[in-house]
Amino acid sequence: MNTNHTTQFTIDDLRRIMRESAGQDEAVDLEGDILDTHFQELGYDSLALLETTSRIAREYGIAIADEDLDGAESPGALLQLVNQALTRV
Repeated sequence: MNTNHTTQFTIDDLRRIMRESAGQDEAVDLEGDILDTHFQELGYDSLALLETTSRIAREYGIAIADEDLDGAESPGALLQLVNQALTRV
C-alpha cells in the first residue's frame, strides 16, 4: 500500500529521506546535481543506503529487491527503481 498516495518519487523526496536516514556530510551538497553521483561520493555507504531504502519502503509501501538495489549506485538509479516499483503498487 502506498502510504503517500503518489505515483512519482522525486529527487526532492530522495534528498529528504537521505538526510533523515544517514545524515549529511556538511561538505556534500545534496542540493546540487546529484543524479549521476555515486552514493559513496556523497558519503553514503551500503548501510546508509539500506536505511534509505527501508524508509522508502515504509513511507511509500513498496519493496525494492536486494539484487535490484545492488545495481543502483547513484540517486538517479535509485529514483528509477522506486518509480518502477510505484507503478506496480
